[in-house]
Amino acid sequence: MNLPVIMVKGKTVPEVWEKAVIKTWDEGISIKTEYDRVGDPPSKDCTMIMVCDEPMAEPRIHRAFPAGLDELEIYRQEVVNGAHDHWVDPSSGKWTYTYHQRLFRYEMEGQVIDQINYIIKKLADRYYTRRAQAITWNPKLDPGTDHSPCMQRLWCRMTMDEMRKEYLLNMNTHWRSRDIYKAAFMNIFALTDLQRWIAEAVSNEIGVLVRVGRYCDITDSCHIYGSYFKEFENFLSTVKNRTFKERTWTTEFAQPFFEEGKMKLERERIKR
Repeated sequence: MNLPVIMVKGKTVPEVWEKAVIKTWDEGISIKTEYDRVGDPPSKDCTMIMVCDEPMAEPRIHRAFPAGLDELEIYRQEVVNGAHDHWVDPSSGKWTYTYHQRLFRYEMEGQVIDQINYIIKKLADRYYTRRAQAITWNPKLDPGTDHSPCMQRLWCRMTMDEMRKEYLLNMNTHWRSRDIYKAAFMNIFALTDLQRWIAEAVSNEIGVLVRVGRYCDITDSCHIYGSYFKEFENFLSTVKNRTFKERTWTTEFAQPFFEEGKMKLERERIKR
C-alpha cells in the first residue's frame, strides 16, 4: 500500500491542526518506525499538506495540544528569537541545532549566513521573487545524528492585493518527518509568528503594508506513534465532546501564561 497523501484546509491554526490530526488517525496507514519498543503498535502515517488561510486569526491556540501555554511561549521564543541557541554544542553532547540557529546563522565552510535576512532583502528588492527560501539540513552534520532537523525548508512568496494596494506574505514550510499530535501545533504556532515577523520586516524595508497571507505546511511523514495510542484517546474524546470554542483559546487568554514563559527564560538567562 502506498503512503497516502492527505490535504486539509481551514481558516485558523487550531482548526487546521485538529483536522490534520484526525485525518492522520483515520486515513493514515499502519507502519513501523525506528523508535518502536517491544509491544508498541505500528504508527499511523501519511504525507500531509495543511493550508491555513488566516494564520494570525483568533483563536490561535488549541487546548488539546500536549504542553503548557508557558512552554508554547518558550518554544516561540526559541524559534523566532533564538532563546536556546546557546544550547547548540554537539561536541559536548548537547543540541546539534535549533531552527533559529539554522535559519539565522547557518554555518557553511567557515561562513555564517543569515538566511532570514536574505529572504527579507530579496523580497524587498523584488516582491515577486521565487528565491526567498531558507534551508536547515546540513549534509555534513545531520545524516549521522540521532536528532536531525525535521523541518527542511522555509519558502516565502509575496503577492499583491490590488484592491487594498498592499502585499500578502505567503509562506510554505517543508518537513521530512513530524509527530502531528505531539509536535506540529507548537511548530506551526511559532513559524506563523516568524511569518508575521518577516512580513513586518519587509514592510519596514519597502514602506508599504505587508500582511500575513496563507500558510502551507507539507510533511513527508506525518505520524502518530503507536506508543501513545492510549493517551491519544483523550484528544479524540475532547474533539467529540466539546464545541470548537471550548476546544480553543485566544492569544489574549494565553497572555498571562506567556508572561510566565518569558520570566522562566529570564531566570534561565540570569543563571547562565
